[in-house]
Amino acid sequence: MAITREEILVLGLKAGTIGSLVGGLMLGIGLGLVVNNVHAGWVLVLPAAPVAGLLGYWLARRLVRKI
Repeated sequence: MAITREEILVLGLKAGTIGSLVGGLMLGIGLGLVVNNVHAGWVLVLPAAPVAGLLGYWLARRLVRKI
């Protein structure tokens, strides 16, 4: 069974949407904390982009496992 173009398109849309939502929330909440002198907010800010990318990677691995 081969992966279709439709599945690749849906993968990109899912990865982009979920990644931007999770990464954006982490970034927004973390920066809100940092601005209010709660420096523990950096724990959310710094890994925001890698976590968003890892979610896309996880979705792609799930699609490949389907073969």
